[in-house]
Amino acid sequence: MSATRTTTATPVLSVQGLNVHIGRRHIVQDVSFTVEPGKTLGLVGESGSGKSMTVLAATGLLDAPGARVRGSSLLGEAQLVGAGAARLRRVHGSQIGFVFQDPSTSLNPLLTVERQITESLEAHSAMSRGRAISRAGELIEAVGLPDPGTKLRSYPHQLSGGQRQRVMIAIALACDPQLLIADEPTTALDVTTQKQVVELVQALQQRTGTAVVWISHDLGVIGRVADDVTVLREGRVVEQAPARQLYAEPRTDYTRELLAARPALGKKRPAPPGDGVPVLTVNHLSVTFRAPRGRTITAVDDVSFTVRRGQTLGLVGQSGSGKSTIANALTGLVPAAAGTATLHHDPGAGRASRDVDLLHVPWLRRRDIRRRVAMVFQDPFASLDPRSRVSGIIDEPLRVHRLAGGPDGRRARVKELLDLVGLGDEYADRHPHELSGGQRQRVSIARALALDPAVLILDESTSALDVSIQARVLDLLADLQRDLGLTYLFIAHDLAVVEQMCHDVLVLRDGRTQEYRPGADLFAEPESAYTNELLAAVPPAEPKSVRPDW
Repeated sequence: MSATRTTTATPVLSVQGLNVHIGRRHIVQDVSFTVEPGKTLGLVGESGSGKSMTVLAATGLLDAPGARVRGSSLLGEAQLVGAGAARLRRVHGSQIGFVFQDPSTSLNPLLTVERQITESLEAHSAMSRGRAISRAGELIEAVGLPDPGTKLRSYPHQLSGGQRQRVMIAIALACDPQLLIADEPTTALDVTTQKQVVELVQALQQRTGTAVVWISHDLGVIGRVADDVTVLREGRVVEQAPARQLYAEPRTDYTRELLAARPALGKKRPAPPGDGVPVLTVNHLSVTFRAPRGRTITAVDDVSFTVRRGQTLGLVGQSGSGKSTIANALTGLVPAAAGTATLHHDPGAGRASRDVDLLHVPWLRRRDIRRRVAMVFQDPFASLDPRSRVSGIIDEPLRVHRLAGGPDGRRARVKELLDLVGLGDEYADRHPHELSGGQRQRVSIARALALDPAVLILDESTSALDVSIQARVLDLLADLQRDLGLTYLFIAHDLAVVEQMCHDVLVLRDGRTQEYRPGADLFAEPESAYTNELLAAVPPAEPKSVRPDW
């Protein structure tokens, strides 16, 4: 990597009076901020607050039909607002590096990691092919990927989410840019990988003096990375301050709301448990997959647990620990190699009331059993039919299982479910794209509750949401459990959220159980080093100026 740059008083990026119109809509309104060498500016706000739009406009990447950008954005002394395509091509990649939220959509699936790094080097640095390949290896080592030779020959689908994000950082830093734009780079990652990515960017920043603009909805992460913070709401700046000052003395109600919504250890405990009668008992569950060259991968290895009525069991671990594979096995989406999963007798379930092994359900009983185990997925936009209205999405399981007594009864049941999840009649005729992320997830919950399931599996159901929306959805789930006696299998990587929601916790690593205990005991005195590692990765309540050890 290059030597550290000398910090000067001249900002790397100076944005003044930035305005963005798309058609008749005023998306970004008079936004101003500066970023100095070696410093990090945090841009914070909920979805739709204008964070990404502001940065895209300021760096010349905004390419929306009918978009008009006004104001000033200086990279050093170069004006980016209104700059021509040739100038922007010279700047992007060489002077400004970009790391976006989802590396799987940013990386080319048809090119190896090596080619995607060398492409930028050859385009902007006029390097020879051999020197570019050597530099790519140096970058892969710098971002902490093991076995650089193998990783360079790999394609994006052969890497984990955290590894793909490290590749994106390597590409972004390939030409030693003056400015790094990190747009929600850790939102979809588990907390330990999130911490590793944060530490990686900070270490490289200290080594090179690169200025960073870090976009996030999570003030917990922003407190870890930022020197200064700009809070946006509906395209306007509502507060700007050094990070320590903003966390200690927020001036606006909106900033206080964002701070209060952060999940933090010790902040909240789950609702009192139900009667504790076992609803689902899993014994010695194993799931394997066939890999190329005759290899077998064990995704879940001899896992056992019990889910009790009116309570929540949390499945916790890093990406690849086997959490979602367990959920897929219980719902019949993947076959189990061994074990049993007994769904116990429920007097209110009619023909489906007998004990049944979910891993070996007879063909004729599968539809009845599916009524008793429902699932809410991580991405509500992907799990809802974009062609259907909300009423049709919720009504579908009622029609399939011939419940609620005909069309009139189903309409009444749909209204009841919408009211239950805090949505009114006016949402029934909307399509998923007309809803916010939190509203879409509420529709997913309503659909899952339509059949009165014995167990509701929540697979990272809030991890993709803004922290404020996440807080409201978690409160909704807690209220539904208290009022209806619901039973949850709660899959998550964030132990702060798990502590808030779960009565019992099962910690997984590489498909094996590391720890399985009541939540209160586990969080008070974790027994395994891995659990302590997960707990240490949760962002602290204070910013880095107060807690530099995180």
